Amino acid sequence: MEGHTKTLLTKFLVWRLKHIPHKQFVNIVSALIGLLAGLGAVTLKNLTHFIQKLLEGEFIKEIHQAFYFIFPILGLLLTILMIKYVIKKKVGHGIPTTLFAISKLKGLIPRYQMWSSLLTAPLTVGFGGSVGLAGPTVATGAALGSNLSRIFHLNQTTRTLLIGAAAAGAMSSIFKAPIAAIVFAVEIFSLELTMASLIPILTASIMAVLTSYFFLGDDVLFHFQLQDKFGLNDVVFYIFLGVTSAVTSIYFSKIYFYIGDFFKRFANPYKRLLIGGVLLGVLVFLIPPLFGEGYETINNILRGNVMNVTTNNFFNSDSDNIWIIVAFLVGLVTFKVIAMSFTFGAGGVGGVFAPTLFTGSISGYIVAIIINYSNLFNHHLSSTNFAMVGMAGLMAGVLHAPLTAIFLIAEITGGYELFIPLMIVSSIPYLITKSFIPHNIYAAELAKRGELITHNKDQAVLTLMDLKTIVETNFIEVYPEMKLKKIIKQAIIVSNRNIFPVINKETREFEGIILLDDLRPIMFNKSLYKVVIARELMKIPPAIINLDEDKVTDVMKKFQDTGAWNLPVIKKGKYYGFVSKSKLLTAYRRKLIDFSNK
Repeated sequence: MEGHTKTLLTKFLVWRLKHIPHKQFVNIVSALIGLLAGLGAVTLKNLTHFIQKLLEGEFIKEIHQAFYFIFPILGLLLTILMIKYVIKKKVGHGIPTTLFAISKLKGLIPRYQMWSSLLTAPLTVGFGGSVGLAGPTVATGAALGSNLSRIFHLNQTTRTLLIGAAAAGAMSSIFKAPIAAIVFAVEIFSLELTMASLIPILTASIMAVLTSYFFLGDDVLFHFQLQDKFGLNDVVFYIFLGVTSAVTSIYFSKIYFYIGDFFKRFANPYKRLLIGGVLLGVLVFLIPPLFGEGYETINNILRGNVMNVTTNNFFNSDSDNIWIIVAFLVGLVTFKVIAMSFTFGAGGVGGVFAPTLFTGSISGYIVAIIINYSNLFNHHLSSTNFAMVGMAGLMAGVLHAPLTAIFLIAEITGGYELFIPLMIVSSIPYLITKSFIPHNIYAAELAKRGELITHNKDQAVLTLMDLKTIVETNFIEVYPEMKLKKIIKQAIIVSNRNIFPVINKETREFEGIILLDDLRPIMFNKSLYKVVIARELMKIPPAIINLDEDKVTDVMKKFQDTGAWNLPVIKKGKYYGFVSKSKLLTAYRRKLIDFSNK
């Protein structure tokens, strides 16, 4: 049966090569990917909501809040068991995993990633994990795009493009924001925006949003109604919101990284579950708005129904004192980031999009009501407008994606009349946060390892190159105690190279190099044949390449700094080979041509 399927596929691929031009076929495949990404988003969302409905059923309705402590722990436990016994492979964070696949795996995403997030993310979020579904949805779509391109034998360049198209489709479907989804794919995945790449991304985005409308109807994610129009005298306050959004973004990222590093100390997943799950359960029990994605809280804030948010807590605080309300909202912002980090640290699967929107909306609302009630300014601000624009500010600061922030918030809220405030509040936190945290929350770990593709074409090309493929190993080795006569007979005469590595014969450790130019003055002096040994002739190279640590960018810099034409390579402390500048530059040119044809 499998052989018959392969035969049919082969026949189809041959027919396709004869009858369908490559660009047209890519557009067709992108439409299919958009459909699949949309179905993935719908499935993920419905599974999560199904779990939440079960947990809110009649049999626990009366004591529902008492279960806020146990639900997140149970969800995280089920997630860990699902990964260990069903998936049996690591399920990484959605978007960082996809970025790594593009930069280092030639866009090849394992097949299990197509369904792993569908099984794990609903368990994490449905049971109250304080994370979102956007990341897992994008990961699912990207895996579908990668594996579909493999089935159709498309090259790496096209595969990367289709991963971006799938990611756009996933975002378009979950948020019903096709324009923002295109911008997201370009900004986050560093795709080159040309007509050749735009059409497939656009096609996938359209197909995905249509799929979402078909299955989920025309209900929007956030319900926002413009009550006060933007006025020129509001500008200074939006600038202030931009600055506060930058501060909140820095706090968001720093806490996320700090707690993430803390949980990395524990190798045992059940120990991480115990610590993170209990702490998360306590937070959610005391502050129920931290339960799950938090979109209900965001909608209450966007409608101005703040009392629905502040009264929903363990302390049942129903205060008319505006400063108590402000204090509670500040607590929500503070602890949402911590709850999200605990969820990830304990082994949960989810995304940071929803927590970003949650903290952004509340941060904007806080700024507006503080200004309105402080009596320092004789000016009234629309708290709902500031809540809506605040979401864009946090997205721009945390995700380093100001254009995505502007278009996404405008699309999902219908707030196009606030485009200027969106632009102001998105640009300020982006510029400020980037100076403190160079890379966004998705890419920080990859950037630390030098595996991140950026819009800098030189940097992107170097990142895509595989250092192992340009290492040459056919150099004749020389040993430290080897005499000149033996060096000439066993190395110089039989080699077409002018450089010879000196290696410790027992340990295989690299000790130095001998250059042919240094041997020429003495190589015909037979009186030195049995006197001079390799150790006396060798010299230390200007730099050494460590295959375990150095990236291609590091290697290029070493050649630039030293002016050398060949540099030795070590691997795990042992001699491995050489890299020549000419081969490195040739590989770079080839990769640049391939990259530019995207």
